[in-house]
Amino acid sequence: MAIELTLKEEINKALKKLGVVFETNNITIDHSKDPSHGDYASNIAFKVNKDLGPTPIETANKIIEALDKKIFNKVEVAKPGFINFFLKSDLVTSAIEEIVRLNKKYGAGEKKEEKINIEFVSANPTGHLHVGHARCAAYGDSLARIMEFAGYQVTREYYINDAGNQIANLGESIYQRYIELFGEKAKIPEDGYMGEDVKEIAKSFKQKYGNSLLEHTKENLNKMTNEGKALELENIKKDLELFRVKFDVYSSETTIRNSGAIEKALKELEPHIYVDGGAKILRTTEYLDDKDRPIVKSNGDYTYFLPDIAYHYNKLSRGFDYLIDVLGADHHGYVNRMKSALMMKGYKKETLDVPLVQVVRLMDKGLEVKMSKRTGNAITLRELCEEVGVDAVRYFFVARSNTSHLDFDYAVAKSKTNDNPVYYAMYAHARLHNVLELAKGMKVDYSGKLLKEKAELDILKTLQEFPHVIQTVAKSHEVHKLTIFIHSLATLIHSFYNECRIVNKESLELTANRLGLVEASKIVLYNALSLIGVNAPDKM
Repeated sequence: MAIELTLKEEINKALKKLGVVFETNNITIDHSKDPSHGDYASNIAFKVNKDLGPTPIETANKIIEALDKKIFNKVEVAKPGFINFFLKSDLVTSAIEEIVRLNKKYGAGEKKEEKINIEFVSANPTGHLHVGHARCAAYGDSLARIMEFAGYQVTREYYINDAGNQIANLGESIYQRYIELFGEKAKIPEDGYMGEDVKEIAKSFKQKYGNSLLEHTKENLNKMTNEGKALELENIKKDLELFRVKFDVYSSETTIRNSGAIEKALKELEPHIYVDGGAKILRTTEYLDDKDRPIVKSNGDYTYFLPDIAYHYNKLSRGFDYLIDVLGADHHGYVNRMKSALMMKGYKKETLDVPLVQVVRLMDKGLEVKMSKRTGNAITLRELCEEVGVDAVRYFFVARSNTSHLDFDYAVAKSKTNDNPVYYAMYAHARLHNVLELAKGMKVDYSGKLLKEKAELDILKTLQEFPHVIQTVAKSHEVHKLTIFIHSLATLIHSFYNECRIVNKESLELTANRLGLVEASKIVLYNALSLIGVNAPDKM
């Protein structure tokens, strides 16, 4: 069990003895920066002083008196009311054996009943994924991995927006590039697609169909549209595979439209609809929205919002307890309107969570890079990965909060120095592997009984926090907190490597203990990196 959680539970037991009811998760535990102040500290006396007072110091002393002292060497009060905990060494060192025994399962949570649907990326099948999609992909896939590891039943879903004007423009763009191959002048629509992928699709149509599609008929356009969007989706799937992202389900907007689900949703929403100027308006202000939203235009066409409502009803009808939609930051106004539509059907507002992912700026030598040097178009996920590597892109794209803008620096991402956090973490793993290779055949002791140095104990405490970090991230959806853990652990590993003589043939017992710590550290760092889709190499 994580030390922080153990301390929280012990404090809560003491509070209950004192007649105070307090939520365990609201108890704060901090690492002590100065060893003379103990291993951990808490400000709990300030939070419950009104119940136990009259002063935080007196409250702290009452809590200490009520504590079960079996896991502590010492507990003391520090002005103006903090409680400092000095732990028994066996509590800290006992984790090594558990980590090695559980290996890749260390940190995993118990299986939970909640079924979670995480929808992310969901780009229109009209071209390759670009940098904005890449950040959503890195965040969404990492969140899915973490929640699955935490014990939730997770389904990764991609919603194919394969209907509407954008898809029609794709078909027309392909057609224009197709007739261009036969010497006619192409007239790409104003909102058409100019990418090289469209030209390549047109070439494939010429090779497959010859000149049989030259006539501008509805039938020919439908063929180009349907086959073209299928080819574009295959391109997207290849991009995602390169980026180590796989989806369990691909849902189609066209299928939703053809299934009658939209008409069914419209009927169910009737009590919440009014007509204004011939348009049907949904009273979303009855719930969370700042204004009512049109769902059927005055000409009878659906707005994009209505098919989206039908799609979310469809997802929930498949037995999911919670939905997570990972969307770009420009969808801010979308959140409360969709929550309102779900509440109209009786769902709680918490049923849907919509993490918004902010934009990425690509920087090179202090200058923003907007266009591909190769094509002159927006930089694609594939091109970025080929330029700096999948590991760097995935790490950097989740290293900051999804709600924060991200400046992605090419130079830092490509560097092999400690300034590059992904290199720094991967190098820590390679160092650990190298130590174990050098010590092959030597005795390994997993008891940790001889580990006394600060560098050793700091790693041990951090390793034990890993399961708690996983559960915290799974609940908060703050993926960047796992990269904070990774960087902290890597820093401690490098310090341990530099400060402690790990393999010492003149002290075989201590060496055996330190090798046990190396093995445990390697396991946890590997597990953490894999949860954000980053490799943990044995050699660098």
